[in-house]
Amino acid sequence: MKFSIARDALIKPLNLVAGVVERRQTLPILSNVLLVLEGKTLSLTGTDLEVELVGRVELDAAGVDGEVTVPARKLVDICKSLPEGSTIEFALESGKATVKAGRSRFTLSTLPAADFPAVEGGAGSVALSLDQTLVKQLIDGTAFAMAQQDVRYYLNGLYLEILGGRLRVVATDGHRLALATAPALVEAGDTGVIIPRKGVLELSRLLDGEAPLELSIGTNHLRAANEQFTFTSKLVDGKFPDYERVIPKNADKSVIGDRAELKQAFTRTAILSNEKYRGVRLKLSDNNLDITANNPEQEQAEEVVGVQYSGAELEIGFNVSYLLDVLSVLEQSQVRLSLSDEASSAVLENAETAAEQEPERLYVVMPMRL
Repeated sequence: MKFSIARDALIKPLNLVAGVVERRQTLPILSNVLLVLEGKTLSLTGTDLEVELVGRVELDAAGVDGEVTVPARKLVDICKSLPEGSTIEFALESGKATVKAGRSRFTLSTLPAADFPAVEGGAGSVALSLDQTLVKQLIDGTAFAMAQQDVRYYLNGLYLEILGGRLRVVATDGHRLALATAPALVEAGDTGVIIPRKGVLELSRLLDGEAPLELSIGTNHLRAANEQFTFTSKLVDGKFPDYERVIPKNADKSVIGDRAELKQAFTRTAILSNEKYRGVRLKLSDNNLDITANNPEQEQAEEVVGVQYSGAELEIGFNVSYLLDVLSVLEQSQVRLSLSDEASSAVLENAETAAEQEPERLYVVMPMRL
């Protein structure tokens, strides 16, 4: 196996793939990246047995075909340390890989390509083509609400649902819920799958182009592919809770406020909230929102924000971090907060209907007893 490639052309796919590879692995080969050369196409594969990522790059000239695995992190560090614009010459000789560029020469250990594990793919039962920008908007608008290391393992991921042509993604950690619906109907059969947390974060990292993304959903895997990469993730084997049940339908109090102003007010108030529970108290009166926070040191922060509200007075407590997370992902200048009483969840959403190409977003936050 032998090929030459510009450093800058190799770094991008190598960085993508190395992100999947864990530093501490039970199997030594999982710390390696698989290099396969066929004609002018060099493909690089990294996996942790849950998520697999294949990056592809076209060479200027064909090399000697072959396949081998080399330590991922070391190869990344070598390529990054080489000067910009340099040409890398890679060769496999008697079980060792040599990387040469200018006057630099590195010899790396290798492991046989035949031992490299492949994530079982299988044929997808549902296939659809989506705009990368849309997929990124759907993920970025919801992924923050995924649970982390929850015993309810089905919450440690993102629920992707296609129902009647409507594509929707949902995330919840039991205290808050984030939901985003694609603006246009998709041509695909009904399905609902849970993508694990790591797969969601990796996929979001990959999406940065305009090219369409081919999505294939099977019974136990999800595959996303375009010209640059093929991403495969195992799915969480479990049933996602009925999220429709937790969305309040009978809120009779509606507050509309300036998103940036509210975000700044909550950020300032949060400074003196309890570091562990992060609670803030909201007091609503005519066109006024009074936000207060206290901590065990008897310190207090108070903000008064002008809002559009005409209803009965209401006091309710929330985790300020949850509110700030939502205000950070809503993109319109005005937000709507819908409430019913101090013991019921609140719904946050954009005050205006979403633009045609924008996903529709909705967030539910449970109240706190303060």
